Amino acid sequence: MKKDLMPFKKILEKNGYEFTVQKQKILKIILDSSIHLQAKEIYEKVKEANIGLATVYRALKIFKRLGIVKEININGTSYYEMKIFSGKPLHIHFKCIKCNSIIDIDSRSLNFDYLKLNKKIEEENNLEIYDSNIMFIGLCNKCRGDLKWQDQQNLEE
Repeated sequence: MKKDLMPFKKILEKNGYEFTVQKQKILKIILDSSIHLQAKEIYEKVKEANIGLATVYRALKIFKRLGIVKEININGTSYYEMKIFSGKPLHIHFKCIKCNSIIDIDSRSLNFDYLKLNKKIEEENNLEIYDSNIMFIGLCNKCRGDLKWQDQQNLEE
């Protein structure tokens, strides 16, 4: 087992789960991904190792329950990203309505404001927040460019 998976092994075993080869492979796919993945996308990457889709879903459920991964649900479709040991702070997401990509908004000042907002909500409402999601929805830069190009083509016709 690779050293970078040891913290996950400890979390799983502490909570009564075995850190099977299947869980290791599924976790490694999520860790190595620069994008948010659906369960079926994870399955496509591990199916050659004889790991079934049901196993992927079970592992994701365990990882989510233990706070290892975060599930982002958009219109009934679940996407997964690392929640701990990812090197990413609490961050904002953007969902493109055309290409369905999910983009992490990487802005220190916005992330800081996001943390302050969480803290303010906790203090003003006597709550303890464990997780939160902010999702903006619109057109990504590429799709906006594609639409502008299509509009230009339509004008020239």
